Amino acid sequence: MDLLPDSPRLRSDSTSSSTSQSSRSKTLLRQRLSQLMTCIEDLSSDDEAGEEVSRTLDEAFQLCGRSLPTDAFRLHLVTWNVATAEPPKDVTSLLQLNDQPPIDLYVIGLQEVNSTPMRFISDLMAEDSWSHLFMDTLGPKGFVKVTSVRMQGLLLLVFAKMMHLPFIRNSQTTYTRTGIFGYWGNKGAVSVRFSFYGHMVCFLNCHLAAHMHNALQRVDEFEHILETQDFDIFDTPHVLDHKVVFWFGDLNFRIEDHGLHFVRSSINGGRLNLLWSKDQLIMMKKKEPFLQEFEEGPLNFKPTYKFDRKADTYDTSGKKRKPAWTDRILWRIKPKSLTSGEEEEEEEEEEDDNEKASTFTDNGQDEYPILVTQNTYTSVMSYGVSDHKPVIGNFTLELRKCFDTQLVHVTPVGEWSADQDALLTYTILEDFMSSTWDWIGLYKVGFKSASDYETFVWVRENELPEVNEVIEKSVDKDEIPLLSEEYVLGYYSTNLNSIVGLSDNFQILESKRAAVEGLVPKDINGINK
Repeated sequence: MDLLPDSPRLRSDSTSSSTSQSSRSKTLLRQRLSQLMTCIEDLSSDDEAGEEVSRTLDEAFQLCGRSLPTDAFRLHLVTWNVATAEPPKDVTSLLQLNDQPPIDLYVIGLQEVNSTPMRFISDLMAEDSWSHLFMDTLGPKGFVKVTSVRMQGLLLLVFAKMMHLPFIRNSQTTYTRTGIFGYWGNKGAVSVRFSFYGHMVCFLNCHLAAHMHNALQRVDEFEHILETQDFDIFDTPHVLDHKVVFWFGDLNFRIEDHGLHFVRSSINGGRLNLLWSKDQLIMMKKKEPFLQEFEEGPLNFKPTYKFDRKADTYDTSGKKRKPAWTDRILWRIKPKSLTSGEEEEEEEEEEDDNEKASTFTDNGQDEYPILVTQNTYTSVMSYGVSDHKPVIGNFTLELRKCFDTQLVHVTPVGEWSADQDALLTYTILEDFMSSTWDWIGLYKVGFKSASDYETFVWVRENELPEVNEVIEKSVDKDEIPLLSEEYVLGYYSTNLNSIVGLSDNFQILESKRAAVEGLVPKDINGINK
């Protein structure tokens, strides 16, 4: 991994994208404390004064509490143009599987996955080789594929720790073609959106137009993608409606003006900062207001394009393309909409408080703020299957959970084995858009996706259940695994496109039929044969 000197971690929060939001909270807090001091000065034996002190203290502490989200989650994001190559055998260092604290969410965006007609058709019938690799690697570590979306060579995968699955809801995907005037999907974007503990997040994987002279076209394509992608969600129908948006991919921005020799000597000499001012994305952000809402960490890693394959040397072919940071990861916190009065107040506060503040949702009204901190932003130089090096971004999401109760409680009843039919119960704990097309799957612990079940049963089909009604379903013994292993039950909602209820892990007992069918050694006179 190409790690250059550490830089300060970048923090942004969902109060707003302006630097004045934290000062607004501080101003409100100062006002409450000033009121408190006034009350103390006037304090007498009057009960009303005592109540005013108590009330003002409560408000002050509530303001303090709002700025401190209570739960932290780790997100590991990967972007990689794989240039139609087959995946490497091992992606442990790419995924930083041994990272501490442990990862909660993986989001993997690939570009130029092999999409020749025959290959693309075969991938539609079964998972592609890259998806298989990530599922096989992350499944044993307790990660489940939440969803995925593919448009020709663009692929986006989302994985989560099993314990988070019931709190990832309303998952939807979409895509936008920008190749050949919008008719071809070799360029464009695929996206995934979902609610994570009630917070609306969106991930946008892009592959924009190539070549040095197309910088403005790349910006136009991205703006078109933002305008045209929509979701069937009433409060977040568009990408920028989400509280947090991660934008990444092969954005194809190049380094202008500097010649090949200067660029390479700056890289070899570790003087990357000499190249930043001519990076097209950085230049475009200064001109385009909508791009200024997106944040990016410092480019303290070598440009990730273009390399000789299976090597760490830049392009030695006849074209000798100039190295560039084509592969990027940015994020955006939804700005707060200000009234005219608030705008005037903001201008006054900016004059009084020049402190650099983070962008935090807590604007005095948001009960559930979210804070995004970038811990790592670098490339992984050890992979050489492509002429691009992968880029990774590791983030901490600090947030207040909007809820922490599953929508459905599901549990096995009694002992389970393939020697008899088994029972389970489920209970709707909160009213949601349940359906008679919902089902409950039996999963081996370490399962890879919602469809990776051993067997399943449909929920009650004659009528939808009432909240807190306990419903019993049976599972045919012939559908139950013969060998003893650890399993979990999961309630899948077809309307929410997610598992909304998980049981505790439980053990299925080994069936007497296992020995008969030769799945385990027979025990004869105490000797296994």
